[in-house]
Amino acid sequence: MKREEGFTLIELMIAMALGLVVAGVAMQGLIGSGRSGERLALLLRERTVQRRTLALLRSELAAAETMERGTANNPAPGCNLAGRTPVVHLKVEGQPITYTVGTAPSSIWRGQVLMRCGPAYGLAGELSPGAALNRVVLDGLPTGGLEVEKVKDPSGEDVPGLVQMRLKQEFPLRGSSTPLEIKSEMGGQAPAG
Repeated sequence: MKREEGFTLIELMIAMALGLVVAGVAMQGLIGSGRSGERLALLLRERTVQRRTLALLRSELAAAETMERGTANNPAPGCNLAGRTPVVHLKVEGQPITYTVGTAPSSIWRGQVLMRCGPAYGLAGELSPGAALNRVVLDGLPTGGLEVEKVKDPSGEDVPGLVQMRLKQEFPLRGSSTPLEIKSEMGGQAPAG
């Protein structure tokens, strides 16, 4: 009796099951790689925006005639703050600029926002003489997401004209229970006093 060569049904089923396991492992690797890529792209994009925001703050601090932190002894800003907390008040070229942190003006923004109330910049980089505008500079801030504090020397005294700024953002990621946290820090010159 001649026996036909080939695979039995059980052997074929075992091979298919192993193939599905290998395909599942490969698919999980591809999904994980995609999430890592998404996380990295978000991290790079938001870090760039943070650096631009800190550079704007630094340049306005350097050009400021006066600087006040928080709400103490500050003039009324030229914009409606809508319950947001003032963080820094500046006077640049005789025009007030106020940075505030709080709820977003619309649902397109994530979390709390940092807003700038002040004159717009012209094409040549100069402050325009028009009315103050209230614009979102950065979103995704948790409570206390922007800190501006005076730099202290080793004895604990304030160093005149220097401030330290820290930004922190948090973003939820698809498929992750912990948010992506992005931090930046930068020093800046402020008016002495």
